[in-house]
Amino acid sequence: MSHLAFLSLIFTIFISTSNAISQCNGPCKTLDDCDGQLICINGKCNDDPNVGTKICKNNPPSVPFPPPPPPPTTTNTCRPFGTVNCNGIHPIYRCSPPVTSLTPAQLTLNEFDIGKSCDGKYHNNNERIVALSTGWFAGRSRCGKMILIRANNGKTVTAKVVDECDSTMGCDAEHAFQSPCKNNIVDGSIAVWRALGLDTNLDNVTVTWSMV
Repeated sequence: MSHLAFLSLIFTIFISTSNAISQCNGPCKTLDDCDGQLICINGKCNDDPNVGTKICKNNPPSVPFPPPPPPPTTTNTCRPFGTVNCNGIHPIYRCSPPVTSLTPAQLTLNEFDIGKSCDGKYHNNNERIVALSTGWFAGRSRCGKMILIRANNGKTVTAKVVDECDSTMGCDAEHAFQSPCKNNIVDGSIAVWRALGLDTNLDNVTVTWSMV
C-alpha cells in the first residue's frame, strides 16, 4: 500500500469514528451513528445484546422533573350586604376573603390601650396583637389565636388576635363615628408594625397572613 493510500485510509477511519456522536437512546440510522460499543436498534443507540454491555442500563438518560403544580386557587365570593353613610358611602360585610396559607390583607395601625379585648384582658400597644375584620374574626373563633404576618420586605412576625375590626357597622357613636372596617383588614399594634420594619406614618400596608 502506498503512503498516500495509507493516509487516505486513516483519514476515512477518523472521519467515520468522529461522526459517531449519539449516546444512549440517541437517534441513529447506522452502526456508525452510535458511540463506542453501542449499536443502532429501532432508530436509537442502545446496548448490544450479543456483546452484553450495560452502558445504557447503568447510565439511563436523565428525565427532567415535571414542574410543580400551581397553587390551588380560591374564589372570593364575599359580597357586601349593605352600605352606611358617613364621610362617603361605605360597604358593610359579614364575610371576608378566604383564608389561605398566604392571605392578602391590608395592615392598619390600631390603639389597644382602651378597654378589654375579646379574651377579657387589657392589652397595650407594646404587645404584638391584632384585630381582624369580622369575617376573619369568625364569630370570636379566632380570638386568642396566633397568626403569622408577612410584609413585602420579607420580614415576618407572629401576633395574637385580641379583637374584631367591625365590618358590619360604623358611622355611629358606638364606633366613634368611624367608617366600618373593610373586610380584608389586619389591624395591628405599633409593636407589630415595628417588628415588620414598617413606616408607622402610613395609613395601611399590603401584607399576607396565615394561621400559626
